[in-house]
Amino acid sequence: MSIKERMSGNEAVAYAMKQIEPDVFAAFPITPSTEIPQYFAQYVADGKVSTEFVTVESEHSSMSACMGAEAAGCRAVTATSSAGLAFMYEMLYVVASSRLPVTLACVNRALTGPININNDHSDSMGARDSGWIQIYAENNQEAYDNYLQAMRIAERADVRLPIMVCQDGFITSHAVENILLENDEKVKKFVGEYRPENYLLNSERPYAVGPYDTCPYYMEHKVQQAEAMKNAKQAILDVAADFEKTFGRSYGLIEKYKMDDAEAALVLIGSTAGTAKACIDDMRSRGMKVGLVKIRAFRPFPGEEIAAALEGVKAVAVMDKSEGFTGCGGPVYSETAAACIAMENIPVMIDVVYGLGGRDCRVEDIERVYNHLFEIISTGERGPVYIHMGQRSNEKEVL
Repeated sequence: MSIKERMSGNEAVAYAMKQIEPDVFAAFPITPSTEIPQYFAQYVADGKVSTEFVTVESEHSSMSACMGAEAAGCRAVTATSSAGLAFMYEMLYVVASSRLPVTLACVNRALTGPININNDHSDSMGARDSGWIQIYAENNQEAYDNYLQAMRIAERADVRLPIMVCQDGFITSHAVENILLENDEKVKKFVGEYRPENYLLNSERPYAVGPYDTCPYYMEHKVQQAEAMKNAKQAILDVAADFEKTFGRSYGLIEKYKMDDAEAALVLIGSTAGTAKACIDDMRSRGMKVGLVKIRAFRPFPGEEIAAALEGVKAVAVMDKSEGFTGCGGPVYSETAAACIAMENIPVMIDVVYGLGGRDCRVEDIERVYNHLFEIISTGERGPVYIHMGQRSNEKEVL
């Protein structure tokens, strides 16, 4: 029986950590993820977990400590945001290439500079090609549920990759919402014990971590990583199916919201999905055929699933809460557009970069995007493909 509670997203993730009771938590604080190690440190001080809580001098060291712990055969976790994730950058690649399933709670925050502590996705998007699985939450419930599923996904024998469990800084991390928590024993049974295949403390099988990889081997190891990431797609679906069977809440690689007959659709990530759903419900009540594809798993990228969801749609706006600095759009747009290139009937597609550094995105802003799509449909003129929405300027906005 689920337990009804009210929690912030940060507290929900820390509570999930407490229930799982990892072997090692390596911590260095940074806003807005600081509360996660703060809550967990209290659990340690109160004797509610037996986790080794390691306070380190930097985020680079926290990921290094997690790597050492995982290599030794332990289940290791950490949490960070923004510049903290950037400071881990070297170690993100090392951990992924070493096939060590570290679990990282990433509370998304704009990446410096200029210095900004508010939400966008530039931190985790900057690490999108580091070899980590990435799962994003719309709300506090999803942040909690995603964390419960993360280790099962990452530790699976045909995956063995690290995983980022992402949520939007302040929007979900600090806002308190109603949430359903699960029984400690039920959670422990669902997540299971960590059984590493190879580890440094196994005296019966000598093992090296992080060796120099010469030309005859490097590419083969990268291909193995790539295959593991492909395998992660099915792992996410299998764990989600067991999660629904165990706890009753359903998840997938993407979520389709009122897409059956949608003519205009959005593709986006994170908490803005809740804003979009409120807009869709209102516009649907006025007879407008609008829908949403919310990406839950960004790595591995669910290209086939997104393309299938957009079949029959006339116009699509991909909304990027991160600037890609490519000169032609953000990262979610580029990957979505690439995934749709083989569609028989490709919808007209534009990119809307929004919400940078915490810039507000309201229901009426989402409606402006839909109205712009309907104008494209009615006139047949796409206009600019790459749009920034919500910035102050002397120029008239396209939307």
